[in-house]
Amino acid sequence: MSASMNNLSNDQHSILIVDDEASIRRILSARLTMVGYQVFTAADGIEALEVFEYQDPDLIVLDVMMPKLDGYGVCQAVRKISRVPIIMLTALSDVRDRITGLEMGADDYMVKPFSPKELESRVRSILRRLDVLKPSNYQMAGVIEMGSLYIDTNKRQVFRGDKRILLTHMEFSFLELLASCPGKTISRQELLQKVWGYSQESNVDSRVVDVHMSRLRKKLKVDLGESELFQTVRGVGYSLTYDQSCNLVAHEAS
Repeated sequence: MSASMNNLSNDQHSILIVDDEASIRRILSARLTMVGYQVFTAADGIEALEVFEYQDPDLIVLDVMMPKLDGYGVCQAVRKISRVPIIMLTALSDVRDRITGLEMGADDYMVKPFSPKELESRVRSILRRLDVLKPSNYQMAGVIEMGSLYIDTNKRQVFRGDKRILLTHMEFSFLELLASCPGKTISRQELLQKVWGYSQESNVDSRVVDVHMSRLRKKLKVDLGESELFQTVRGVGYSLTYDQSCNLVAHEAS
């Protein structure tokens, strides 16, 4: 385990880089440290979980193919206890393999070989979205109720009855954006910009959005009779279609 520190203020973001290739760890650590992040590294999945538990980083850059425990296993273990953003690195060529990590709870992925500058940009975008505790241009202060679902936008928590549903930061921001304008179709491009923080010019695989929607549907099953909470508008994006007359309310959280 190693850590590179710049003796900056305590509010600087910390990043855990997990990769069995020393050259990748070295390059990414140097680059991210240079722009002001606190960086920790791990060379395999077991070490990654140890560093994660001890250092509690703000974001994980996680390779898939590693000894002892692969990136999928690390992602699953982390998701049982944390919503920390995860960017997975994969050299696997099959599309199905590429998105497996997303289905297990990763927030984004990049395919090797990749540009360190692009990774830095994605890290910056995601960490910017981590600051969602600050008011955003679409946040709704208070609570949204949808039948048995209770969405607290202040604490960024979701409940079904008395049971909390654990969402990642990206999943919650995705849900919050859709719930802020029920009935409106939001394009995948707009979702990538407002939830992931990517610019219009970014060349990002929109399947990231589709996999997150799939995960939201599984986690937030709501009995609406014959209709579904989320609607897919083919070729465009998604909308939340819960009937506002059927117990969709927004009010100040106590």
